[in-house]
Amino acid sequence: MEQIYTNEKLSAESLKPKKSTIEFLLSYSKALSVIKYKKLEFETLLN
Repeated sequence: MEQIYTNEKLSAESLKPKKSTIEFLLSYSKALSVIKYKKLEFETLLN
């Protein structure tokens, strides 16, 4: 397996998300609720 990775590095500027993406992820994480019962996990969205 010779060089499966590229030598080019991505610049940090090309990876900046939009403001709307950040707001969506924050609101989603606030609305997500995980309930653990014995060995089960239930995920619910509180919207």
